[in-house]
Amino acid sequence: MIKINLLPTKKKKKQKPVSTFLIYTILLTLVTGMVTAYLAYFYSSRLSDREAKVRENDLKIAELKEKIKAVEDFERLNRTFQQRKDIIEELGRNKSLPVKTLDEISAQLPVGVWLTAMEAKGSEIKLSCTAFSNTDVVNYVNNLKNSKLFTDVYLQESIQVKTKETSVYTFRLTFKVKS
Repeated sequence: MIKINLLPTKKKKKQKPVSTFLIYTILLTLVTGMVTAYLAYFYSSRLSDREAKVRENDLKIAELKEKIKAVEDFERLNRTFQQRKDIIEELGRNKSLPVKTLDEISAQLPVGVWLTAMEAKGSEIKLSCTAFSNTDVVNYVNNLKNSKLFTDVYLQESIQVKTKETSVYTFRLTFKVKS
């Protein structure tokens, strides 16, 4: 007997095979995505390494700046101490100069001449003296000129003055002490 089915039946459609283009496109997209993800990770890690190195270098620079500042402070202090040392040494060398100067002035005084005033400003000395004769004045000036300690000896004035019983010469001279 023949059966006829009047009810519509669903036919299964044959599935179309997936095209190779679509498969290759999906694979290419997946490979490209994986390569992109790997490159992003790789460059991200390189970037973080470089940033860490920059931070490390910044710390080193800060340390070195502190050390440079410490060295500059040390050099400034060293210059200050050197200047002070030089001043102290200069004072030590010059402390005997006034004694030598007075000794030389006194040693060059001939008999008949005496000092009445002395003024010293730096290396320049001004003397006021009194003598019994004009030759004593000339001898004293010549003695000072021949001295190894004095230069630029100059007789400024010589005046004959009458005292109670005798006449004396008052004179003023200037000269410089050799350094």
